[in-house]
Amino acid sequence: MKLRYFSHSAFQITSESGTRILIDPFLDDNPTSPVKSKEVFADYIVLTHAHSDHLGDTFKIARRCNSLVIAVNELALYCAGKGCNVHSMHIGGGYEFEFGRLQFTIAHHGSSTPEGNYAGEPAGVVLTVDDKTIYHAGDTGLFYDMKLIGEMHHPYVMMLPIGDNFTMGITDAVKAAELVSPGFAIPIHYNTFDVIKADPNEFCTAAAEAGINARALAYGEEISL
Repeated sequence: MKLRYFSHSAFQITSESGTRILIDPFLDDNPTSPVKSKEVFADYIVLTHAHSDHLGDTFKIARRCNSLVIAVNELALYCAGKGCNVHSMHIGGGYEFEFGRLQFTIAHHGSSTPEGNYAGEPAGVVLTVDDKTIYHAGDTGLFYDMKLIGEMHHPYVMMLPIGDNFTMGITDAVKAAELVSPGFAIPIHYNTFDVIKADPNEFCTAAAEAGINARALAYGEEISL
């Protein structure tokens, strides 16, 4: 399985069979993304919430690729109204897809459409693909139930925000990684805008001091798991 980081919270997972899963594809209006939406393909698009820097280019990609958009019910219905194929879920619910299992977790944040309408609860997401479990925390503050997520799912990779202001900052993100105890942690949601400037290497150093493996990915970098 391959994991590619586009910057902000956007990732592409490519399974051994070639299935491509996008998470929060904010690309065209993202000043740090090295690629644009027309350059990516997705069989599935997973959304953590509806804010424009996460919903991003979902509609363009989903229509072009006939992708299945997976989101909490209210957001999924909103995407359906925009002409997308959708699969509705909710917090705590899981489902076995062709690529593997996906379950949404809580996240402490907000979620509204670009028009300002309520779009359901924000979420984190746990995906198991090719026997590797990935926990994308979404936009969230620190919460102690992350420990349960770690104990129950044992994620190989955790992606977690460090940019502060709208989400956890570095100190809280290190504690979050301690609670989950992943194989390794990847910092996300930083430096896209001035208000969320943060040093991913500072996070990695602090995480290492806490006994957590961490790796900052360059924008556009792809790794094999």
